Amino acid sequence: MDNKRRSFLINMIQAGAAATAAGTIVAGFAEENKAKELTLRPPGALKEEDFLKTCIRCGLCVDACKNRDNKVIIDGNEIITLKLGAPGDKVPIGTPYFIARTGPCFMCDDIPCMYACPTGALTPDECKNEKGEVAIDSAKMGVAVIDPSSCIAFWGLQCTACYRACPELDKAITIEWRQNKRTGKHAYRIPVVHEEYCTGCGMCEQACVTEIAAIKIFPREVFLGKAGDRYVKGWDEKDQQRVKNASTNTKTVTGRSKKSAVDNLNEGIKWDQ
Repeated sequence: MDNKRRSFLINMIQAGAAATAAGTIVAGFAEENKAKELTLRPPGALKEEDFLKTCIRCGLCVDACKNRDNKVIIDGNEIITLKLGAPGDKVPIGTPYFIARTGPCFMCDDIPCMYACPTGALTPDECKNEKGEVAIDSAKMGVAVIDPSSCIAFWGLQCTACYRACPELDKAITIEWRQNKRTGKHAYRIPVVHEEYCTGCGMCEQACVTEIAAIKIFPREVFLGKAGDRYVKGWDEKDQQRVKNASTNTKTVTGRSKKSAVDNLNEGIKWDQ
């Protein structure tokens, strides 16, 4: 084989290898930038799909979190909540996120990370209360979920770590007293999460004393169900307002409803004559 032919084949092989490597890198980058269901975002974040379209990966929110006024020092180490997604983090690269177990949101009253966002990916509109006021305790970063099989309070041991760590004390987490039938003379002190008040800050998860946290923060859309508008809480005056003008004369007509009740009950049955 002459030198020209050999060089040509070597160049072709090298080009193919480079193209394969480039494709692998691009594929990996694309995978890293997909929306991740369990990613926890800063307060004020839009819904994940809209957030990823709006966030420009500038990192200003992360800088604002790092330079916040209410710094938290634990065991001599400053806890920084927000991280910027990097390759291998299993979150979209360049986007802000936090890990509740090691760096929860410390609920800054002035919400510096949110106001640092230049695009509206983090917006005050997502932190407004019923009066239209912007407040950190109206943030909905996630919701706490308790695993009763590993929470030692469900075993009968006296632990209220998550309850005491919660910044929405006696609102987002309350303690329910139950009889311990196993001993007959002790009580369970069971933590109960109330999702309407839970901000998903993660301080409960960080404070949990078990080896792997028995209380975890999940994005709200991942964990919470939805009953739908057809169901009304009869004991809730506010919920009753939704149907105060509803008509009681509405009827749904189907092929079955056109028949009499007797015909419907006997449909498909052949009676012996």
